[in-house]
Amino acid sequence: MKIEIADVLVIGTGIAGLACALRLARDRERRIVVITRETDPEEGSTRHAQGGIATLGPGDSAELFVEDILRAGAGLSLRRAAEIVAREGPELVRRLLIEEARVPFDRAPGGDLHYTREGGHTVPRILHVGDRTGAAIARALHGLLAEFPNVKLVTRATAVDLITFPHHARDPLTVYDPITCHGAYVLDQGTGEVHTYLAGATVLATGGLGRIYRYTTNPPGARGDGLAMAHRAGARVINAEYIQFHPTTLAVPEGGNFLISEAVRGEGGRLLTPDGRRFMEEYAPEWGDLAPRDVVARAIHREMTLRGYPHVLLDVSGIKNFAERFPTIHAKCREVGIDVPEEPIPVVPAAHYSCGGVWTDEWGRTTIRNLYAVGEVACTGLHGANRLASTSLLEGLVFGDRAARDIARTNPTPISPQEVPPWEYPTDGVPADPALIHRDWRSIQYTMWYYVGLSRDAHRLARAIRDLRHLWEDIVDFYRRARLTDALLGLRNGVQAALIVAEAAWHNRTSRGVHFREDSPGGSRGNRPS
Repeated sequence: MKIEIADVLVIGTGIAGLACALRLARDRERRIVVITRETDPEEGSTRHAQGGIATLGPGDSAELFVEDILRAGAGLSLRRAAEIVAREGPELVRRLLIEEARVPFDRAPGGDLHYTREGGHTVPRILHVGDRTGAAIARALHGLLAEFPNVKLVTRATAVDLITFPHHARDPLTVYDPITCHGAYVLDQGTGEVHTYLAGATVLATGGLGRIYRYTTNPPGARGDGLAMAHRAGARVINAEYIQFHPTTLAVPEGGNFLISEAVRGEGGRLLTPDGRRFMEEYAPEWGDLAPRDVVARAIHREMTLRGYPHVLLDVSGIKNFAERFPTIHAKCREVGIDVPEEPIPVVPAAHYSCGGVWTDEWGRTTIRNLYAVGEVACTGLHGANRLASTSLLEGLVFGDRAARDIARTNPTPISPQEVPPWEYPTDGVPADPALIHRDWRSIQYTMWYYVGLSRDAHRLARAIRDLRHLWEDIVDFYRRARLTDALLGLRNGVQAALIVAEAAWHNRTSRGVHFREDSPGGSRGNRPS
């Protein structure tokens, strides 16, 4: 077992973690370690973000942007967080993404930046790189990070648990101190050994939890790892019931719930029933097809449920130069036999984004000292009960940078290795059986999809919690008996994240935004844009 010591440990390599690391790395005396469980450090939710990143467009204002965020958040968005993002975000986009990282955002014919509009936005303010904006941003930021010799990037490294005092302290008197994070125990996937990573500050940038659902737009790594680790360590978690379902994913067997970007509707795509009827005006007369995501997703779900449709259709025939504007979507549709733009795209909703998470203040600080959370794993209050389209990349950029600024100001130092015991392996047992892991994951995903999905009620939620608790006991026993692997750690975190979401949904009996309770005692609140 080795011990790695750094000034800052960043867990995750999406836009939030990279923004944090890049800000800190400018002090060449500061040592930063960035770890990812992936083999390719560019892999993750940022890479898969299609639509774009929100900023301020022509004729736009921070005040108008804030009001759009608050309206989409269904009365639960924190105004202060929205104001921070609307004020600081556009400057960071300009300085870091455009000028320093040189992200090749699309341009209008005259050479100016091209801004598109998405659901819930009153004006065009979304910058994009075709329909692979996240991939372009991830590539550019990783290229920038590689220029700093004081940053060490470690791949195939899975965080097992946060190192916190007093839990992991050798000194029993630390029981009287506040909970403090000093790094993490990390599995080396290549050797199977668990190493100790000590740091003055630890930044969780682990992304979301969409993989706890059967149908999701999220990549395989979105297992709720950071949420589960922080929860086990005692961090406060809030708003976990607010899971946003993307309205439009490809509904063919070979499609794998491939995301059909909201920007397609922003550019003129229209939702139809299989018999050709436009229906969104019935659910959101003011916005139509560009209503906030929760409204569109539930409208599609309701049409499918009431009328027995296997899916609805997205008509893209009115979009000029569809193949040039959306090359990835065009290629995927053609690959599965859909002749776009002449043919409409069959679509269904899928789990997409976690609006809640580990509570943080406006500097990314959690309730555990020296532990920060940024990006989708965190809950800054920005998204409230429903995330406004294309604000997630901007939030990660802003709060990743803010967390770095706070760490630089406080400058916490790592503790001595002598103060921390080595990792204790639960067992030297046999390798975890992949078949059992696959079966347990399927149980989690189907339970969440059918009982904690787009529509919820007390009976379904009670069943979900009962089943997940029983499964959690089995998985914990499995974890203690089998040899550690990344897959086993993901399963352990996944079932814990699922329980967190299900229990939060059970306790909140009021429908709001993406949390829709069919048995809400006071009726629904905040489910339509005003």
